Amino acid sequence: MECLHCNGNMVKATAPFSIDRNGYHITWESIPAWVCTQCGEPFFEEHEAHHLQMVLQKLDHETTLLTSKAA
Repeated sequence: MECLHCNGNMVKATAPFSIDRNGYHITWESIPAWVCTQCGEPFFEEHEAHHLQMVLQKLDHETTLLTSKAA
């Protein structure tokens, strides 16, 4: 696999994933990914990206419930 950013070689490893979203910040330290050996850019496969999206949707829902109770 070739890196889309620098054309370097991609290897199977893990990479961190961070996001600021809807009033919260979350970081996962070690998500399975393809990582460029040259520039370090991660590429998350569809399976991992789908799971991240599902977790974030659930967290969005729970955050909305929590913050609406404070109002």
